[in-house]
Amino acid sequence: MSHSAHIQIVDLFAGPGGLGEGFSSYNDGKSFEIKVSAEMDPAARATLRLRAFYRFLKKNQPEALGDYYDFCETASLDKPYTERSLDAWKHADGEAQLIELGSEEGNARLDRILEERLDESKPWVLIGGPPCQAYSVVGRARNRGKLDYRAEDDHRHFLYREYLRIIQRKKPAIFVMENVKGILSSKVGGERMFPKILSDLTAPDVALGEQDSGRRYRICSLVDDDVYESGASPNSIDPNHYIIRAEEFGIPQARHRVILLGVAEEFFDPDEDHKLTLGSKRVTVKEVIGTLPPLRSTLTKSLDTSYAWADTVKAQLQDMHAELKSTSSICDKNSILFSERIGILARSFSNLFDGEELHPGGLRVLKREKWTGITGTYLDEWYQDPRLRYWLNHEARGHMASDLRRYVYASQFADAHYKSPKGHGDFNLAGLAPNHKNWETGKFSDRFRVQMHHLPSTTITSHIAKDGHYFIHYDSRQCRSLTVREAARLQTFPDNYFFLGNRTEQFHQVGNAVPPMLARQIAEIVARIIGSGTKAKRSRLMPRIQERLFEA
Repeated sequence: MSHSAHIQIVDLFAGPGGLGEGFSSYNDGKSFEIKVSAEMDPAARATLRLRAFYRFLKKNQPEALGDYYDFCETASLDKPYTERSLDAWKHADGEAQLIELGSEEGNARLDRILEERLDESKPWVLIGGPPCQAYSVVGRARNRGKLDYRAEDDHRHFLYREYLRIIQRKKPAIFVMENVKGILSSKVGGERMFPKILSDLTAPDVALGEQDSGRRYRICSLVDDDVYESGASPNSIDPNHYIIRAEEFGIPQARHRVILLGVAEEFFDPDEDHKLTLGSKRVTVKEVIGTLPPLRSTLTKSLDTSYAWADTVKAQLQDMHAELKSTSSICDKNSILFSERIGILARSFSNLFDGEELHPGGLRVLKREKWTGITGTYLDEWYQDPRLRYWLNHEARGHMASDLRRYVYASQFADAHYKSPKGHGDFNLAGLAPNHKNWETGKFSDRFRVQMHHLPSTTITSHIAKDGHYFIHYDSRQCRSLTVREAARLQTFPDNYFFLGNRTEQFHQVGNAVPPMLARQIAEIVARIIGSGTKAKRSRLMPRIQERLFEA
């Protein structure tokens, strides 16, 4: 493909690169090329840079791609490149930039890079999602607990203006901006932020107090016909129509996010379809992670071996079975059946899984024929890489005995009742209630949540970096929370996407990302709009050119 067929991409607040991965993977007549990704977190930037290295090698230097795989598969290697791939690494280092947007130094550096690399004479695309902590419902609740907190003083509310600044200065043909649902209800100084953000994005010059060039954008919904244009009343559109429910588009996760598609007016065609195509079938948790190697958690605050772990879980099961047996009413058939389930699992629980000893996994887990990772869904071609000999980032967390008790109970409850247990009403056995003063108020009824095997997962959030209580594996025999790789699969990251940093940082990156497969579907729409818009511009210009030639 010729260089001219590439559509340039600038990725701001890039995280580990979910949006960029989706756009970069699209190649159907047109393809996308990332000119720069900007991210302020060093661990996320390290992941971003490594992925840029992989993409460059795959596209431009496939004979050296072995250097990437060697790094992924070899613990002793401290760098992913050799002499033959050094230029590719330098390219990746230049593409994935450690930049704090909003700082004077960071903005100046980004401006210099864009001046050097971005060809503004060609249509290009801005993507990214300004940090969401100030907009999220959880973040706002946390802020309300701070006596001296004022939303007007929280710079995170206004980081979208760094995104807006690039739109105003560099004039992308299209932009894609992602954020949490909470942005729809967030207020600063009594003013709702979402209508203001929409208004600002449609007329960047006006919003930033610059001379008005007349350039305007239409903000399109990706799931409805709603289009917001400059000067329109906020009541002219339904804000909820800008929420993408990822599970409806083939993503194995009920992730609901606001995604804005901004189209410059010269590229906007009212007859152009800008909506995502609904998936024909929802993809489930079990389909996506059920054929990954089974793992056991490790024991914290005690000696950890597979036998000690199995004995600990078995003791918890036996204790719960005894309590259930003594308290179950002979008239309560469901209670008796659940007691029997717990008893059967207690008698059969061991350190083995299908005849093999369970282990806690690791940063690299050698692939075996038995656990193929095949989902049986359309995602197999996307996930799998036959050249990769290891499962990456597939390491179980350590758990205290009290949490093992809750996890094995919760997963058994979910399997029996087809729902995850909630609150003190369902966690009604001794030793299951956490040491939390608000436990019985209902405020934390979802503190422990099983990912149901027959459904898409709940939203993979950055909270997964703190503990695994919201992300309990459905399989009681493994008695643990999800691994980074399992979370990454639910986010639709390919299996050869290697997350760097410590495990907490890896979880944080996965939780904050945009699902790459969803981004790829958006990229298809963007490519189509730019293709149609470019043709339309040519057709509008042609009569003028012919008129001038005739006059000459």
